[in-house]
Amino acid sequence: MPFVMKPTAVAALLTPLLIGTAHLVQAQAEKPVAIDKRYETEIQNLAKRPAVQSAFKFFMDLEPQTKQDLINLTETPSPPFKEQVRARKYADMMKAAGADSVWLDDVSNVLALRRGKGRQKTVVVEAHLDTVFPEGTNVKVKQKGDTLYAPGIGDDTRGLTAVLAVLKGMEKTGIETDADVLFVGAVGEEGLGDLRGVKNLFKPNGPKIDSYIAVDGDGIDEITHRGLGSHRYRITFKGPGGHSYGAFGIVNPHGALGKAIYYFTQEADKFTREGVKTTYSVSVIGGGTSVNAIPYESWMEVDMRSESADKLNGIDKLLQTAVQRALNEENQMKRSGPDLTVDVKQVGDRPSGRTEPTVPLVQRAMAVAKFMQVEPKLSVSSTDANTPIANGIPAITIGSGGKGGNEHSLNEWWLNDKGYLGMQRVLLVLLAEAGMK
Repeated sequence: MPFVMKPTAVAALLTPLLIGTAHLVQAQAEKPVAIDKRYETEIQNLAKRPAVQSAFKFFMDLEPQTKQDLINLTETPSPPFKEQVRARKYADMMKAAGADSVWLDDVSNVLALRRGKGRQKTVVVEAHLDTVFPEGTNVKVKQKGDTLYAPGIGDDTRGLTAVLAVLKGMEKTGIETDADVLFVGAVGEEGLGDLRGVKNLFKPNGPKIDSYIAVDGDGIDEITHRGLGSHRYRITFKGPGGHSYGAFGIVNPHGALGKAIYYFTQEADKFTREGVKTTYSVSVIGGGTSVNAIPYESWMEVDMRSESADKLNGIDKLLQTAVQRALNEENQMKRSGPDLTVDVKQVGDRPSGRTEPTVPLVQRAMAVAKFMQVEPKLSVSSTDANTPIANGIPAITIGSGGKGGNEHSLNEWWLNDKGYLGMQRVLLVLLAEAGMK
Protein backbone atom coordinates (compact mmCIF):
# COMPACT_ATOMS: atom_id res chain seq x y z
CA MET A 1 0.00 0.00 0.00
CA PRO A 2 1.32 3.52 -0.67
CA PHE A 3 2.69 5.45 2.25
CA VAL A 4 0.86 8.71 1.57
CA MET A 5 -1.53 9.22 4.46
CA LYS A 6 -3.07 11.72 6.76
CA PRO A 7 -1.50 11.81 10.22
CA THR A 8 -4.45 9.91 11.66
CA ALA A 9 -3.97 7.19 9.11
CA VAL A 10 -0.27 7.05 9.87
CA ALA A 11 -1.04 6.59 13.56
CA ALA A 12 -3.46 3.78 12.78
CA LEU A 13 -0.92 2.06 10.57
CA LEU A 14 1.75 2.30 13.24
CA THR A 15 -0.35 0.81 16.04
CA PRO A 16 0.77 -2.78 15.42
CA LEU A 17 4.37 -1.63 15.15
CA LEU A 18 4.32 -0.11 18.65
CA ILE A 19 3.66 -3.40 20.44
CA GLY A 20 6.69 -4.49 22.47
CA THR A 21 9.94 -2.69 23.15
CA ALA A 22 11.98 -3.89 20.19
CA HIS A 23 11.74 -5.75 16.91
CA LEU A 24 14.20 -8.32 15.66
CA VAL A 25 15.88 -8.81 12.33
CA GLN A 26 17.90 -11.87 11.39
CA ALA A 27 21.29 -11.03 9.91
CA GLN A 28 23.01 -13.61 7.74
CA ALA A 29 24.86 -16.05 10.02
CA GLU A 30 24.57 -13.63 12.94
CA LYS A 31 22.42 -13.34 16.04
CA PRO A 32 19.15 -11.41 15.79
CA VAL A 33 19.61 -7.65 16.10
CA ALA A 34 17.17 -5.48 18.01
CA ILE A 35 15.82 -2.23 16.60
CA ASP A 36 16.12 0.45 19.24
CA LYS A 37 12.71 1.94 20.05
CA ARG A 38 13.96 5.50 19.68
CA TYR A 39 14.74 4.98 15.99
CA GLU A 40 11.32 3.54 15.33
CA THR A 41 9.80 6.60 17.00
CA GLU A 42 12.07 8.90 15.00
CA ILE A 43 10.97 7.37 11.68
CA GLN A 44 7.30 7.41 12.65
CA ASN A 45 7.49 11.10 13.54
CA LEU A 46 9.34 11.94 10.33
CA ALA A 47 6.73 10.15 8.22
CA LYS A 48 3.92 12.20 9.80
CA ARG A 49 5.38 15.54 8.78
CA PRO A 50 3.37 17.28 6.06
CA ALA A 51 6.36 17.94 3.80
CA VAL A 52 7.39 14.29 3.93
CA GLN A 53 3.83 13.20 3.14
CA SER A 54 3.86 15.61 0.21
CA ALA A 55 7.14 14.13 -1.00
CA PHE A 56 5.70 10.61 -0.75
CA LYS A 57 2.82 11.63 -2.98
CA PHE A 58 5.17 13.48 -5.32
CA PHE A 59 7.17 10.30 -5.93
CA MET A 60 3.96 8.56 -6.99
CA ASP A 61 2.95 11.41 -9.31
CA LEU A 62 6.49 11.50 -10.71
CA GLU A 63 6.42 7.87 -11.87
CA PRO A 64 5.97 8.63 -15.61
CA GLN A 65 8.93 11.02 -15.59
CA THR A 66 11.02 8.64 -13.47
CA LYS A 67 10.38 5.91 -16.04
CA GLN A 68 11.48 8.23 -18.84
CA ASP A 69 14.61 9.19 -16.90
CA LEU A 70 15.39 5.49 -16.49
CA ILE A 71 15.03 4.86 -20.22
CA ASN A 72 17.11 7.91 -21.17
CA LEU A 73 19.96 7.00 -18.84
CA THR A 74 19.90 3.30 -19.73
CA GLU A 75 20.16 4.15 -23.43
CA THR A 76 23.22 6.31 -22.68
CA PRO A 77 26.05 3.76 -22.74
CA SER A 78 28.32 3.69 -19.72
CA PRO A 79 30.89 0.92 -20.24
CA PRO A 80 33.70 0.32 -17.75
CA PHE A 81 36.18 3.21 -17.66
CA LYS A 82 34.10 5.13 -20.23
CA GLU A 83 31.35 6.65 -18.11
CA GLN A 84 31.95 10.27 -19.13
CA VAL A 85 28.99 10.66 -21.53
CA ARG A 86 26.49 9.36 -19.00
CA ALA A 87 28.19 11.40 -16.29
CA ARG A 88 27.66 14.64 -18.20
CA LYS A 89 24.02 13.77 -18.85
CA TYR A 90 23.44 12.90 -15.20
CA ALA A 91 25.08 16.14 -14.10
CA ASP A 92 22.69 18.08 -16.34
CA MET A 93 19.75 16.22 -14.81
CA MET A 94 20.97 17.03 -11.30
CA LYS A 95 21.29 20.71 -12.20
CA ALA A 96 17.77 20.75 -13.63
CA ALA A 97 16.48 19.06 -10.46
CA GLY A 98 17.69 22.01 -8.36
CA ALA A 99 20.98 21.08 -6.71
CA ASP A 100 22.87 24.08 -5.35
CA SER A 101 26.04 23.14 -7.21
CA VAL A 102 26.99 20.31 -9.55
CA TRP A 103 30.42 19.28 -10.79
CA LEU A 104 32.47 16.37 -12.12
CA ASP A 105 35.63 15.42 -10.25
CA ASP A 106 38.87 14.25 -11.83
CA VAL A 107 37.61 10.67 -12.45
CA SER A 108 34.16 11.82 -13.71
CA ASN A 109 32.14 11.20 -10.56
CA VAL A 110 29.07 13.44 -10.59
CA LEU A 111 28.68 15.43 -7.35
CA ALA A 112 25.57 17.49 -6.64
CA LEU A 113 25.51 19.42 -3.39
CA ARG A 114 22.31 20.44 -1.60
CA ARG A 115 23.30 22.67 1.28
CA GLY A 116 21.91 22.11 4.75
CA LYS A 117 21.07 24.72 7.34
CA GLY A 118 23.64 23.68 9.93
CA ARG A 119 26.35 22.42 7.57
CA GLN A 120 28.18 20.59 10.36
CA LYS A 121 27.76 17.22 8.68
CA THR A 122 27.65 15.77 5.15
CA VAL A 123 25.54 12.78 4.16
CA VAL A 124 26.16 11.12 0.80
CA VAL A 125 23.43 9.47 -1.25
CA GLU A 126 25.03 7.63 -4.16
CA ALA A 127 24.39 5.28 -7.07
CA HIS A 128 26.94 4.11 -9.60
CA LEU A 129 27.14 5.28 -13.21
CA ASP A 130 28.94 2.34 -14.78
CA THR A 131 27.60 -0.94 -16.11
CA VAL A 132 29.44 -4.20 -16.77
CA PHE A 133 28.73 -4.09 -20.50
CA PRO A 134 31.50 -3.30 -23.01
CA GLU A 135 31.42 -0.52 -25.54
CA GLY A 136 29.15 -1.37 -28.46
CA THR A 137 26.55 -3.28 -26.45
CA ASN A 138 22.98 -2.63 -27.62
CA VAL A 139 21.35 -0.80 -24.69
CA LYS A 140 18.05 0.04 -26.36
CA VAL A 141 15.21 -0.41 -23.85
CA LYS A 142 12.41 -2.77 -24.81
CA GLN A 143 9.10 -3.02 -23.01
CA LYS A 144 7.14 -6.25 -22.78
CA GLY A 145 3.92 -5.79 -20.89
CA ASP A 146 4.84 -3.80 -17.79
CA THR A 147 8.48 -4.91 -17.71
CA LEU A 148 11.49 -3.02 -19.11
CA TYR A 149 14.40 -4.95 -20.61
CA ALA A 150 17.92 -3.66 -21.34
CA PRO A 151 21.50 -4.28 -20.22
CA GLY A 152 22.15 -2.24 -17.08
CA ILE A 153 18.57 -1.08 -16.55
CA GLY A 154 18.53 -2.30 -12.99
CA ASP A 155 22.21 -2.35 -12.04
CA ASP A 156 22.51 0.45 -11.36
CA THR A 157 20.67 2.82 -13.69
CA ARG A 158 17.54 2.40 -11.63
CA GLY A 159 19.57 3.51 -8.59
CA LEU A 160 20.60 6.68 -10.43
CA THR A 161 16.98 7.55 -11.20
CA ALA A 162 15.94 6.90 -7.59
CA VAL A 163 18.63 9.24 -6.27
CA LEU A 164 17.60 11.87 -8.81
CA ALA A 165 13.94 11.52 -7.83
CA VAL A 166 14.78 12.01 -4.15
CA LEU A 167 16.51 15.29 -4.99
CA LYS A 168 13.50 16.35 -7.07
CA GLY A 169 11.14 15.48 -4.24
CA MET A 170 13.08 17.48 -1.68
CA GLU A 171 13.16 20.50 -3.98
CA LYS A 172 9.48 20.24 -4.89
CA THR A 173 8.27 20.03 -1.30
CA GLY A 174 10.78 22.42 0.24
CA ILE A 175 12.30 19.88 2.61
CA GLU A 176 15.36 21.29 4.35
CA THR A 177 18.03 19.31 6.16
CA ASP A 178 20.42 20.30 8.89
CA ALA A 179 23.35 18.50 7.22
CA ASP A 180 24.63 19.02 3.71
CA VAL A 181 23.49 16.29 1.33
CA LEU A 182 25.87 15.25 -1.43
CA PHE A 183 24.14 13.36 -4.24
CA VAL A 184 26.68 11.30 -6.18
CA GLY A 185 26.80 9.34 -9.42
CA ALA A 186 29.98 7.28 -9.03
CA VAL A 187 32.16 5.66 -11.67
CA GLY A 188 33.97 2.35 -11.44
CA GLU A 189 31.80 0.19 -9.18
CA GLU A 190 31.74 -2.86 -11.43
CA GLY A 191 34.46 -5.46 -12.05
CA LEU A 192 37.93 -4.09 -12.66
CA GLY A 193 36.63 -0.60 -11.93
CA ASP A 194 37.56 -1.69 -8.39
CA LEU A 195 35.43 0.99 -6.68
CA ARG A 196 37.72 3.66 -8.14
CA GLY A 197 35.00 6.32 -8.07
CA VAL A 198 34.29 6.03 -4.37
CA LYS A 199 37.96 5.50 -3.57
CA ASN A 200 38.54 8.87 -5.22
CA LEU A 201 35.96 10.48 -2.94
CA PHE A 202 37.91 9.28 0.07
CA LYS A 203 41.30 10.57 -1.00
CA PRO A 204 42.86 13.00 1.49
CA ASN A 205 41.71 16.01 -0.52
CA GLY A 206 38.20 14.63 -1.10
CA PRO A 207 34.96 16.06 0.29
CA LYS A 208 34.11 15.77 3.97
CA ILE A 209 31.80 12.76 4.39
CA ASP A 210 30.18 11.73 7.68
CA SER A 211 27.64 9.16 6.55
CA TYR A 212 27.11 7.19 3.34
CA ILE A 213 23.98 5.73 1.74
CA ALA A 214 24.58 3.76 -1.48
CA VAL A 215 21.55 2.90 -3.60
CA ASP A 216 21.98 -0.31 -5.59
CA GLY A 217 19.73 -3.27 -6.26
CA ASP A 218 15.94 -3.49 -6.01
CA GLY A 219 13.35 -4.01 -3.28
CA ILE A 220 12.93 -2.23 0.05
CA ASP A 221 13.96 -4.82 2.64
CA GLU A 222 17.68 -5.54 2.28
CA ILE A 223 20.34 -3.53 4.11
CA THR A 224 23.96 -4.25 3.22
CA HIS A 225 26.07 -3.21 6.21
CA ARG A 226 29.02 -5.59 5.73
CA GLY A 227 31.57 -5.11 2.98
CA LEU A 228 32.69 -8.21 1.10
CA GLY A 229 36.34 -7.57 0.37
CA SER A 230 38.19 -9.03 -2.59
CA HIS A 231 41.70 -9.40 -3.98
CA ARG A 232 42.08 -9.99 -7.70
CA TYR A 233 45.26 -10.82 -9.61
CA ARG A 234 46.46 -11.33 -13.15
CA ILE A 235 49.46 -13.64 -12.96
CA THR A 236 51.62 -14.15 -16.04
CA PHE A 237 54.45 -16.68 -16.38
CA LYS A 238 56.87 -15.72 -19.16
CA GLY A 239 59.51 -17.70 -21.06
CA PRO A 240 61.44 -17.51 -24.35
CA GLY A 241 58.96 -19.65 -26.33
CA GLY A 242 60.03 -21.84 -29.20
CA HIS A 243 59.38 -24.86 -31.43
CA SER A 244 57.80 -27.78 -29.61
CA TYR A 245 60.49 -30.16 -30.94
CA GLY A 246 63.44 -27.99 -31.85
CA ALA A 247 63.40 -25.97 -28.62
CA PHE A 248 62.37 -28.82 -26.36
CA GLY A 249 63.91 -28.50 -22.90
CA ILE A 250 63.32 -24.79 -22.43
CA VAL A 251 60.96 -23.64 -19.67
CA ASN A 252 57.24 -23.94 -20.39
CA PRO A 253 54.96 -21.27 -18.85
CA HIS A 254 51.96 -23.60 -19.08
CA GLY A 255 53.71 -26.10 -16.85
CA ALA A 256 54.23 -23.45 -14.19
CA LEU A 257 50.67 -22.21 -14.49
CA GLY A 258 49.28 -25.69 -14.06
CA LYS A 259 51.41 -26.30 -10.98
CA ALA A 260 50.45 -22.91 -9.50
CA ILE A 261 46.74 -23.63 -9.93
CA TYR A 262 47.15 -27.09 -8.39
CA TYR A 263 49.19 -25.97 -5.38
CA PHE A 264 46.93 -22.97 -4.73
CA THR A 265 43.61 -24.78 -4.97
CA GLN A 266 44.84 -27.67 -2.80
CA GLU A 267 45.79 -25.36 0.04
CA ALA A 268 42.90 -22.94 -0.49
CA ASP A 269 40.41 -25.78 -0.25
CA LYS A 270 41.64 -26.66 3.25
CA PHE A 271 41.91 -23.00 4.29
CA THR A 272 38.33 -22.13 3.34
CA ARG A 273 36.61 -25.04 5.06
CA GLU A 274 36.70 -23.30 8.44
CA GLY A 275 35.91 -19.85 9.78
CA VAL A 276 34.32 -16.89 8.02
CA LYS A 277 33.17 -17.73 4.49
CA THR A 278 36.07 -17.13 2.13
CA THR A 279 36.00 -17.97 -1.58
CA TYR A 280 38.48 -18.36 -4.42
CA SER A 281 38.25 -18.83 -8.16
CA VAL A 282 40.76 -19.23 -10.96
CA SER A 283 38.39 -17.49 -13.32
CA VAL A 284 40.22 -16.89 -16.63
CA ILE A 285 43.30 -18.52 -18.17
CA GLY A 286 45.11 -17.96 -21.47
CA GLY A 287 48.30 -18.15 -23.47
CA GLY A 288 49.97 -20.05 -26.27
CA THR A 289 50.03 -19.60 -30.03
CA SER A 290 50.03 -23.03 -31.70
CA VAL A 291 49.93 -26.74 -30.97
CA ASN A 292 53.52 -27.08 -32.18
CA ALA A 293 54.94 -24.15 -30.23
CA ILE A 294 56.12 -23.90 -26.65
CA PRO A 295 54.24 -20.81 -25.35
CA TYR A 296 56.10 -17.67 -24.41
CA GLU A 297 53.51 -16.79 -21.78
CA SER A 298 50.71 -18.31 -19.74
CA TRP A 299 48.38 -16.30 -17.56
CA MET A 300 45.44 -16.54 -15.19
CA GLU A 301 43.08 -14.19 -13.39
CA VAL A 302 42.19 -15.10 -9.82
CA ASP A 303 39.41 -13.79 -7.58
CA MET A 304 39.39 -14.20 -3.77
CA ARG A 305 36.71 -12.86 -1.44
CA SER A 306 35.93 -12.60 2.25
CA GLU A 307 34.36 -10.15 4.66
CA SER A 308 37.27 -10.93 7.01
CA ALA A 309 40.43 -8.99 6.23
CA ASP A 310 42.51 -11.64 8.01
CA LYS A 311 41.02 -14.48 5.95
CA LEU A 312 41.42 -12.50 2.75
CA ASN A 313 45.08 -11.81 3.51
CA GLY A 314 45.54 -15.45 4.47
CA ILE A 315 44.26 -16.88 1.20
CA ASP A 316 46.21 -14.23 -0.70
CA LYS A 317 49.39 -15.50 0.95
CA LEU A 318 48.56 -19.04 -0.18
CA LEU A 319 48.30 -17.81 -3.78
CA GLN A 320 51.65 -16.03 -3.65
CA THR A 321 53.34 -19.09 -2.14
CA ALA A 322 51.88 -21.39 -4.79
CA VAL A 323 53.04 -19.12 -7.61
CA GLN A 324 56.62 -18.98 -6.34
CA ARG A 325 56.73 -22.73 -5.73
CA ALA A 326 55.51 -23.39 -9.28
CA LEU A 327 58.04 -20.94 -10.70
CA ASN A 328 60.96 -22.59 -8.88
CA GLU A 329 59.94 -26.13 -9.77
CA GLU A 330 59.47 -25.34 -13.46
CA ASN A 331 62.85 -23.65 -13.60
CA GLN A 332 64.48 -26.71 -12.00
CA MET A 333 63.09 -28.82 -14.87
CA LYS A 334 64.69 -26.82 -17.68
CA ARG A 335 67.45 -28.36 -19.80
CA SER A 336 68.50 -25.20 -21.65
CA GLY A 337 67.76 -21.51 -22.06
CA PRO A 338 66.85 -18.76 -19.63
CA ASP A 339 64.73 -19.11 -16.52
CA LEU A 340 60.98 -18.58 -16.44
CA THR A 341 59.81 -15.32 -14.87
CA VAL A 342 56.47 -14.33 -13.37
CA ASP A 343 54.58 -11.05 -13.25
CA VAL A 344 52.06 -10.81 -10.41
CA LYS A 345 49.76 -7.85 -10.94
CA GLN A 346 47.00 -6.98 -8.52
CA VAL A 347 44.01 -5.79 -10.56
CA GLY A 348 41.49 -5.50 -7.76
CA ASP A 349 41.56 -4.65 -4.06
CA ARG A 350 38.17 -4.08 -2.47
CA PRO A 351 38.35 -3.51 1.28
CA SER A 352 36.25 -5.46 3.73
CA GLY A 353 34.65 -4.37 6.98
CA ARG A 354 31.33 -3.75 8.65
CA THR A 355 29.08 -1.05 10.00
CA GLU A 356 27.77 -2.51 13.24
CA PRO A 357 23.99 -3.07 13.38
CA THR A 358 23.85 -0.89 16.49
CA VAL A 359 25.14 2.17 14.59
CA PRO A 360 22.37 4.78 14.10
CA LEU A 361 22.47 4.59 10.27
CA VAL A 362 21.81 0.84 10.25
CA GLN A 363 19.22 1.17 13.00
CA ARG A 364 17.41 3.86 11.04
CA ALA A 365 17.39 1.77 7.88
CA MET A 366 16.00 -1.15 9.85
CA ALA A 367 13.34 1.06 11.41
CA VAL A 368 12.33 2.37 7.97
CA ALA A 369 11.93 -1.17 6.64
CA LYS A 370 9.78 -2.07 9.63
CA PHE A 371 7.70 1.08 9.15
CA MET A 372 7.11 0.07 5.54
CA GLN A 373 5.84 -3.30 6.76
CA VAL A 374 8.72 -5.44 5.51
CA GLU A 375 11.17 -7.46 7.56
CA PRO A 376 14.63 -5.85 7.33
CA LYS A 377 17.36 -8.16 6.09
CA LEU A 378 20.94 -7.42 7.03
CA SER A 379 23.43 -8.70 4.47
CA VAL A 380 26.98 -8.75 3.17
CA SER A 381 27.96 -7.79 -0.38
CA SER A 382 30.58 -6.03 -2.46
CA THR A 383 29.26 -2.52 -3.16
CA ASP A 384 30.38 1.09 -3.16
CA ALA A 385 29.73 1.09 0.61
CA ASN A 386 32.87 -1.06 1.09
CA THR A 387 35.16 1.95 0.87
CA PRO A 388 33.50 4.23 3.44
CA ILE A 389 33.04 1.23 5.76
CA ALA A 390 36.77 0.50 5.52
CA ASN A 391 37.46 4.18 6.26
CA GLY A 392 35.41 4.05 9.46
CA ILE A 393 32.45 5.97 8.02
CA PRO A 394 28.95 4.62 8.77
CA ALA A 395 27.72 3.24 5.43
CA ILE A 396 25.04 0.98 4.02
CA THR A 397 23.69 -0.05 0.63
CA ILE A 398 19.93 -0.21 0.12
CA GLY A 399 17.72 -1.01 -2.86
CA SER A 400 15.86 1.42 -5.09
CA GLY A 401 12.47 -0.28 -5.02
CA GLY A 402 10.58 -2.32 -7.59
CA LYS A 403 11.72 -5.72 -8.81
CA GLY A 404 14.56 -6.69 -11.10
CA GLY A 405 16.54 -9.64 -12.34
CA ASN A 406 19.18 -11.07 -14.68
CA GLU A 407 21.73 -8.47 -13.63
CA HIS A 408 24.94 -8.48 -15.70
CA SER A 409 23.17 -10.21 -18.58
CA LEU A 410 21.82 -8.91 -21.89
CA ASN A 411 18.24 -9.72 -20.84
CA GLU A 412 18.36 -7.75 -17.60
CA TRP A 413 14.92 -6.50 -16.56
CA TRP A 414 13.18 -4.18 -14.14
CA LEU A 415 9.52 -4.08 -13.13
CA ASN A 416 7.93 -1.00 -11.58
CA ASP A 417 6.15 -2.83 -8.78
CA LYS A 418 5.41 0.11 -6.47
CA GLY A 419 8.82 1.49 -7.29
CA TYR A 420 7.98 4.76 -5.55
CA LEU A 421 8.40 2.94 -2.24
CA GLY A 422 12.12 2.82 -2.97
CA MET A 423 12.32 6.61 -3.10
CA GLN A 424 10.18 6.91 0.03
CA ARG A 425 12.58 4.60 1.80
CA VAL A 426 15.71 6.45 0.68
CA LEU A 427 14.16 9.77 1.71
CA LEU A 428 13.27 8.56 5.22
CA VAL A 429 16.73 7.10 5.85
CA LEU A 430 18.34 10.27 4.49
CA LEU A 431 16.21 12.66 6.54
CA ALA A 432 16.78 10.66 9.71
CA GLU A 433 20.52 10.74 9.13
CA ALA A 434 20.80 14.33 7.87
CA GLY A 435 18.23 15.85 10.26
CA MET A 436 15.10 17.59 9.01
CA LYS A 437 14.64 21.23 9.83
